[in-house]
Amino acid sequence: MADLRSRIVGCGAYLPERVLTNAELAKQMDTTDEWIITRTGIRQRHIAAEGECTSDLAFQAAGRALDAAGLPAEDVDLIIVGTTTPDDTFPSTATKVQAMLGLTHGAAFDVQAVCSGFVFALSVADNFIRNGQAKTALVIGAETYSRILDWEDRGTCVLFGDGAGALVIRADAAENGDGILSTHLHSDGRYRDILYVDGGPSATQTVGHLRMQGKEVFRHAVMNLAGVVTETLEANGLAIDDVDWLVPHQANLRILEGTAKRLGLPTERVVITVDHHANTSAASIPLALNEAVLDGRIRPGHLVLMEAMGGGLTWGAALARW
Repeated sequence: MADLRSRIVGCGAYLPERVLTNAELAKQMDTTDEWIITRTGIRQRHIAAEGECTSDLAFQAAGRALDAAGLPAEDVDLIIVGTTTPDDTFPSTATKVQAMLGLTHGAAFDVQAVCSGFVFALSVADNFIRNGQAKTALVIGAETYSRILDWEDRGTCVLFGDGAGALVIRADAAENGDGILSTHLHSDGRYRDILYVDGGPSATQTVGHLRMQGKEVFRHAVMNLAGVVTETLEANGLAIDDVDWLVPHQANLRILEGTAKRLGLPTERVVITVDHHANTSAASIPLALNEAVLDGRIRPGHLVLMEAMGGGLTWGAALARW
């Protein structure tokens, strides 16, 4: 069997209609638009409507990605959803999306790596394709973080939003040169307590709320993200100057700028959407990818480096030739 590679053939995104601005938050809690922007770069976020679930967002993003690829849903034989906010404890959100697409074949399952979830899901799908176990995969990042926020904790609730993004990847001959070149994943469970949700079906039988030690997360994020980018470049015999676009997890503008500075990468080559999407966890990278593709920044032949860090701690990167 010829060597295979995952080629990216379509991307799509979906944001809930409701927009929550900093000014509106300032009416609800002790904060200001200036305070939020100065510390995070965030100006607004989208919030899912009542009754609008993670699967609904994922389904919309998946449909748009398939439309962009010019493919019918029937071609999909693998669906992986990266999410920390599934509709149910079980079944997986991916199987719900599978049913919504009218599919009864192939495999569908979720991956939970918090904000790194999309990179982890993309790596899993890529390995399925490289090993000949799937031909066309939908990789989705979808979150409704508004459901797990403590809206009285201004240190966390101002940071997050809801949304979904998706990629369609297909098996292609590796010799063609484009597609996903490599993925690199890491975890370190010693740091669980700096970013977690204080609930769960086994421990407390509750959903719980997000809790975060912001300064510690910032410190680990800049170090780990710069490290995994360097690892990815070295694995492919490349330098940072070879990268056309860095598409990072959109956690916080200060983290994005700190990582770029540590890498020696001009911020003009970093796709930044955190100002109008906020932190959408596993959805943030595909949302940013979709925006940069639609506005013409990311074009065929561009070298695109995706990276993320999330609770766990988890972190990882994926390098692709568009």
